Amino acid sequence: MSKAEVVPKLMAVFQQYGYEGASITRFSEATQLKRASLYHYFPNGKEEMATVVLDYIIQGLQEQLLAPLRSDSPPIDRIRAMNQNVDAFYQHGQQDCLLALLSIGEAHALFQGRVQQALNLWINGLAAVLVEAGITPTTARHRAEDAIVQIQGALVLTRGLNNTTTFERILQQLPEMLLRPE
Repeated sequence: MSKAEVVPKLMAVFQQYGYEGASITRFSEATQLKRASLYHYFPNGKEEMATVVLDYIIQGLQEQLLAPLRSDSPPIDRIRAMNQNVDAFYQHGQQDCLLALLSIGEAHALFQGRVQQALNLWINGLAAVLVEAGITPTTARHRAEDAIVQIQGALVLTRGLNNTTTFERILQQLPEMLLRPE
């Protein structure tokens, strides 16, 4: 198994157990690799694994969530395309956000800068579309932040209530909410 094939499996462990609950034993079970093989790929252990997973998420964020925002389509179409990708990225609301999980506990001090970078990429990309649509920069930034809060909050509710209805509703309402007149 290549290192590239291992990363999504490591991500699943972090998503299920958080940083503190993730262990070499759990990584080994998820990847079907022995400890020695894991340390061969990741000599610095769990911290390096989380860093590689964060890089993988940031790449996915850029390719899946931000790419539609950079198209030449009308703003509403770009936001709808982003929402479709958000839905797929979070498996229709069933997948926890690893950025949230890596921003608490021991992981916060280790990864706060990378988590902040990822969130700012998303917020700035979304705000840029809103500015193109005629929303003032300050309002665009606030609305983009609010959109991320709504998406993340909907993920928490989906997990806690075991029901994707809120996540689906938020994604459906988001384009009009973001582009409403000031």
